[in-house]
Amino acid sequence: MAGSNDQFKYEKDQDNIVTITMDMDGPVNAMNTAYRQLMGDAVSRLEAEQDLRGVVIASAKKTFFAGGDLNEILTIQPGDKVAFQSNIEITKNDLRRLERLPVPVVAAINGAAMGGGCEITLACNYRVMLDQPGVMIALPEVTLGLLPGAGGIVRTVHMLGLQHALPLLLKGTRLKPRQALEAGLVNELVAEPGQLLTAAKAWILAAGADAAVQPWDRKGHKIPGGNVNNPNVAMGVNAAGAMLGKETRGLLPAGPRILAVAAEASLLDFDAALIVETRGLTELALTPQAKNVINTMFFQMNDINGGKSRPQDVARSDVKKIGVLGAGMMGQGIAYVAAKAGIEVVLADISLEAAEKGKGYAEKLLDKAISRGRSTEAKKAALLNLIKPTDNYDDLDGADLIVEAVFENADLKGKVTQQAEPKLAEGGIFATNTSTLPISMLSQASRKADNFIGIHFFSPVDKMPLVEIICGEKTSDFALAKSFDFARKINKTPIVVKDSLGFFTSRTFGSFFDEGCRLLEEGVDPILIDNLAKQVGMPVGPLTVLDEVSMELMRKVNETQRDLGLYGTTYNVESSDRVGSRMINQFDRAGRHYKGGFYEYGADGSKQIWPKLYELYVKPGLEMPLEDIKDRILFRQVIESLKCLQEGVLSSAADGNIGSIMGIGAPVWTGGWIQFVNTYGLSRFADRCRELADRYGELFNPPAILQEKIAAGEQFA
Repeated sequence: MAGSNDQFKYEKDQDNIVTITMDMDGPVNAMNTAYRQLMGDAVSRLEAEQDLRGVVIASAKKTFFAGGDLNEILTIQPGDKVAFQSNIEITKNDLRRLERLPVPVVAAINGAAMGGGCEITLACNYRVMLDQPGVMIALPEVTLGLLPGAGGIVRTVHMLGLQHALPLLLKGTRLKPRQALEAGLVNELVAEPGQLLTAAKAWILAAGADAAVQPWDRKGHKIPGGNVNNPNVAMGVNAAGAMLGKETRGLLPAGPRILAVAAEASLLDFDAALIVETRGLTELALTPQAKNVINTMFFQMNDINGGKSRPQDVARSDVKKIGVLGAGMMGQGIAYVAAKAGIEVVLADISLEAAEKGKGYAEKLLDKAISRGRSTEAKKAALLNLIKPTDNYDDLDGADLIVEAVFENADLKGKVTQQAEPKLAEGGIFATNTSTLPISMLSQASRKADNFIGIHFFSPVDKMPLVEIICGEKTSDFALAKSFDFARKINKTPIVVKDSLGFFTSRTFGSFFDEGCRLLEEGVDPILIDNLAKQVGMPVGPLTVLDEVSMELMRKVNETQRDLGLYGTTYNVESSDRVGSRMINQFDRAGRHYKGGFYEYGADGSKQIWPKLYELYVKPGLEMPLEDIKDRILFRQVIESLKCLQEGVLSSAADGNIGSIMGIGAPVWTGGWIQFVNTYGLSRFADRCRELADRYGELFNPPAILQEKIAAGEQFA
């Protein structure tokens, strides 16, 4: 029960040192209602102790402490504001009481101390951390649309100074033990778990008379580096603000609020600053952005990575050897991430020279990592030793998985499938890296269509965290489970989608640059199109995307689809096809990697819009509301996502949310394209769709699934 010794085990030794071992009900220790009762009771008992020498805060879990209870934050409504703020104050007051004990308090950090866990350690006088893989410390609240609300901002500012605290607060950087020691967040490292309590107690026994007093409670305390009125500090704060504006475009309020609270904390009395921090967290917790980010990037992400889309009745598998067909941009990236995960890789191409060039990509990445202190020559040699370049398919013998990553041409893909598939080990599966071509069609070249699947990687493979797993009509649960396990082994987040033209990501992304082209055809300034796309949170504008992807590539994809009788069966890219064909056929402008496209590119990396566009498309004096343009860019993608859910291409809203953010750059503030509708309001979204449809055409008509949810009074769960 709450307050029981089983959850906060209280032990006093012969030296009068009390060890409180947190072991709350459930898989992790978290700041929730039970925690507030347990910590309050424990501090009261400590305050009543006679002859107390010191206190050690430890954990019986694999993680030290996981942070706040996000379910509480997700459900908070405006009417709950006072109660929510009161709970924060209870948490803070107990930590304040803990650090004001007349004896030293030490945190024995045996695992990850995230968010609230880090804040507990900051309220201790000394921090001992286990130096082993998986142990880390961080204040990652900004990545969830929140701020550290249990004293994390105020204490890091007073401990480290604004200039050193802000990077940790604004990035949510996860620090490994040695990084934490260098940053000043911990004081001592130990090599083995059994040494934690020994080191903690040894420090208490050797501590001086003032060891129990926190720096900010000492007379004459000054913040390292000075407060925000110091010109050098102010310059750093201004630079951080400018960087935030560039990165978030004002769409995510957490960063600016953290910056404001940190700056104010440097000017105020310590306890007054804690109140400002509380107000900041309360306001952020009520924002739709925070709820969107928490819902998608925490709960739904955990569901997906935890295997919600994986067949549960298939045993886990371990891919030890893979073959990669094609050593181009995609193939070389797949080879690298697989070898990085300890998998033996055979990288095959039509010539040994081409295959070796593909392996060279891994070498370049490793050299860069070494130059930045993130790897070593020994690790480089070990990884490169796992990649075998070849022009001989016999080297594929015994592969658990073969991934075909050749050009987006159905005949070529069929040919390499038939050549390589016989080399698979018993129980091996064959995967195609196609981004648009139906898996059921490609599997016709396979001898075992049940073991044929799509694994769509994103470029650059070493940086993009998502893979899209596509099941054909005959794909077995075994093949899906094995593909899922492979994706998790190489540290990718896998969404599972049904076979169709364009699947989910390519289809939805196609609607983004197609709408950009529709706007251009209607006479909108191309610079305005791209800039407004960035204003709503897209990483780049749709015309820039087409230049980067290349209109020539899109033309080839469209031609392939038309030749196969597939074009236009599921999604509309008529405008981008029409504009792209005109740019290529009339002006030989196929994109950045050719002679330029919508933009002209200088040798120095500069770019400017191609002036001819104004003659070809732009209509001077055109009056189109800016909000309409921004909504068209957003709604077109959201509507396409809803259609994918309606048609069963997406198996869940979570797959659509995670896939849109991690695969095609949907703004994080939306929580993904499906979650965006929930927060916008389904009826309101449908009404806005009708407005846009009346003005700009039927592509904006609300999908049937939206009407069904409205009628049922439901959201997209």
